[in-house]
Amino acid sequence: MKISLARRVVAEFFGTAFLVAAVIGSGVMGERLANGNVALALLANTIATGATLVALIFAFGQVSGAHFNPVVTIADALERGLAWKETPHYLIGQILGGIGGSIIAHLMFGLPLISFSRHARTGLPQMFSEFVATFGLVSVIWGCSRLRSNAVPFAVGAYITAAYWFTASTSFANPAVTIARCLSDTFAGIRPTDVPGFVVAQFLGGIAATFLFRWLVPNLQVRAKEVLLAHDSDG
Repeated sequence: MKISLARRVVAEFFGTAFLVAAVIGSGVMGERLANGNVALALLANTIATGATLVALIFAFGQVSGAHFNPVVTIADALERGLAWKETPHYLIGQILGGIGGSIIAHLMFGLPLISFSRHARTGLPQMFSEFVATFGLVSVIWGCSRLRSNAVPFAVGAYITAAYWFTASTSFANPAVTIARCLSDTFAGIRPTDVPGFVVAQFLGGIAATFLFRWLVPNLQVRAKEVLLAHDSDG
């Protein structure tokens, strides 16, 4: 069944909003309940984010492909799974959804609607971590979507859960989420001045992984519409 662009963009908006609300909200809740134990707060943040991703990909995957991530959208367009003329609509929906998710989380916890983060995340190790995190994420998506597309939600959720712990940056791996988190002066926040470095590293990592899998899997473009799950595009 052909799904209109408007419906797909709305799915991307709400999926990204729920994802960001889960990231920020679980960070606030974890920090409040952890009594100063940062590791415990991060663990709570991690589990909630990974579980939410699995649920959201299943919920919205058949509508929009459940990208919720500008890097994934650009990777999908590079492999002709999404028409380039539709790509800006996806990106706008994701960014606005992320901002909306930040506001939703703040409302739920009685915080100011917008509060620019003071959480410094800078330096080459952090930038390289975002490259690695996003390279791994896109690799997992392309690798699983080739033969086991039904496993993608679990694989993505598991990967992000793990990447929170093995990367110095705690694996943002998503420009829309990164932008949204700079608007939240909470546990999950990032200073606005640190956002550009993260976003550049994320796009470089995602594009590098896409070109690697274009070489590893010669029929990748044929399978591109299964990212993350089958979706319809005019492309």
